Amino acid sequence: MTRCFSLTAARNRCYKSSFLKAGLRSTITDLQDGTVMHCWVPKTHNDSKPNLLLIHGLGANTMWQWGDTIRKMIPFFNIFVPDLVFFGDSYTTRPERSESFQAQCVMRVMEANSVKKLSLVGLSYGGFVGYSLAAQFSEAVERVVICCAGVCMEEKDLKEGVFKVSDLEEAADILVPQTPEKLRELLGFAMFKPPPSTLVPSCLLADFIDVSEPTISVSRTSTNFSSLLIANRLPQYVCFAFGVVMCTEYTEEKKELIRAIPKDRKLSNITKISQPTLILWGEYDKIFPLELGHRLKRHLGENAHLVVIKGTGHAFIVEKPKESYRHLKSFLVDLQPPPSTPSPIPNNENHLSSCKGEAEKITLKTA
Repeated sequence: MTRCFSLTAARNRCYKSSFLKAGLRSTITDLQDGTVMHCWVPKTHNDSKPNLLLIHGLGANTMWQWGDTIRKMIPFFNIFVPDLVFFGDSYTTRPERSESFQAQCVMRVMEANSVKKLSLVGLSYGGFVGYSLAAQFSEAVERVVICCAGVCMEEKDLKEGVFKVSDLEEAADILVPQTPEKLRELLGFAMFKPPPSTLVPSCLLADFIDVSEPTISVSRTSTNFSSLLIANRLPQYVCFAFGVVMCTEYTEEKKELIRAIPKDRKLSNITKISQPTLILWGEYDKIFPLELGHRLKRHLGENAHLVVIKGTGHAFIVEKPKESYRHLKSFLVDLQPPPSTPSPIPNNENHLSSCKGEAEKITLKTA
């Protein structure tokens, strides 16, 4: 006898329950311009706590990417966790697709919740949005954490070999996967040691991509994946795969967000934010190479600290969650600057050019 069970839907319900138990509530803010924003906010605002904004990257919704972090940070902060436009329950009828527009929408949600001061953590695409928010609303933002976000990339980097995938359309297809094969390919790019391709069946990955499709038939006598998933005992990289995508909504709009990132982007036009900034990066990041982390550190100067998480890729927050949290807590709670990471790339653009796409080799030279 078999029963139908959607692992994605089950995990989503589990995260919703954990958010509610953590003292958060789900809110919808209509910005009255064709944009509607969903955000998790504190049920009760504690004036004695500072405010922390967590901004997710590309993926299903914010719950899947910040669930474990919230549990650890909630004792120290009033936490706000928005869904960016075209993720979760947030959307717009407006044509804007820039991270600047995303930042403005998020800030309007913060203002609607009477938040005047905040610190923020931006993960991957959320790092672009967080950086823009800190630049546009410098009086409101106190401290900034940028996680593996190539803020200082330039449009010319696509042609000059900085990225493993130089074709923007191909990159968009990988970052917004719509087939199990593309999801496996994304895992290979995102993780330093991706799981064996046979570990998770294609039928499971298909469920994560489109939860509206017929759910998976799970034998009662077979391995009970559903109980493992709800109990949070599956390997972290499998949970990462689950959280990458959940449905096919706004697929083209998400690809438009990706296309907007490098368009006319030049380092000379990127504002230098003034807030104390922690830059966290995976040593072997294949989506945004480590070189871009060093470039951001040089751009911001002494006001920024770069920490490289050894033996991880783009998804370092999943691969080494304890170490990632330790750095977040030190910087945001203890207000301590992290140990400086010596840059393996001298301040020499000729040397930079010869090292593009060689993040792994660069790091080894440091040892």
